[in-house]
Amino acid sequence: MKKYGVWEESQKVFSEVDWKAAKEITVGIDVGTTSTEAVVMCDRKILCYSIIKTGMDFKNAAEKAINKAIEGLDIELKDVTKVVCTGFGHKNVAFASAYVDEIHCHGKGARYMFGPSVTTVIDMGGQTVKAVRLHSWDRVRDFMVNDKCATGMGHNIEELCELLQISLDKIGEKSLEVERDPEPVSTTCYAYAQTETMGMFHPGFREETTTENEVYAGHMFAIAWRILGVVGKLQPLEVGELAVYPELGLTGGLAKNPGIVKRLERELKITALTSEYDPMLAGAIGAALYALE
Repeated sequence: MKKYGVWEESQKVFSEVDWKAAKEITVGIDVGTTSTEAVVMCDRKILCYSIIKTGMDFKNAAEKAINKAIEGLDIELKDVTKVVCTGFGHKNVAFASAYVDEIHCHGKGARYMFGPSVTTVIDMGGQTVKAVRLHSWDRVRDFMVNDKCATGMGHNIEELCELLQISLDKIGEKSLEVERDPEPVSTTCYAYAQTETMGMFHPGFREETTTENEVYAGHMFAIAWRILGVVGKLQPLEVGELAVYPELGLTGGLAKNPGIVKRLERELKITALTSEYDPMLAGAIGAALYALE
């Protein structure tokens, strides 16, 4: 049976990195509510990574992710200097050497992915949204997390894709194929948003006729608006003599949804930085870097 609301699992090896010549090999694992990522680094260079579906067993997900990452390589966990774990299920990973919170891991991972200019990071995961401001010296200055009524935004889109039988990588694109954004559905509760979105497919729900793409647009706009509410709680851009420039890095699964990204960029009046790495890897990259400290 086809699954519509999931990103494809992936694995990649960077063959130019020689792990046998490395002085330190570190592993970062980000055990999230919907996906788990594992990154293996050799002297701060990424050797390989994997992205898998978490499922019901956090410990099993961590083991599966690291095994998938090193698949085909002549490397074992005993060759690793240190393993650092982060994410919602990090405490279930007994083989980890240390644990670091998601805020700091995503901040450090974003600096690696986007470069030293990134100052604001928005991590948009399956369960939570975190807005982080970074100091120029690579440490967290301030952060905000969504309130309880706005949890599960990423998971909400996964459920919506399953209900509507539209793939996760298409719903965002289709939401942009409208002349203008319609009024968003509920911006306070994702459960209400889900109900309103499904209701828009029924005649008479709203006075005006709503196309399929406008339904998607109303839902993506509502999620983007809730994310903006989290960002707006951070400290102002100017605090005394300290200027925080608005270079923006987006991480997490929702960062792969153009329907969310384009609306955030429009409302914030900036263009997000880009990276060669999958935005879902930020937490695991940060964890692998913290293993060196």
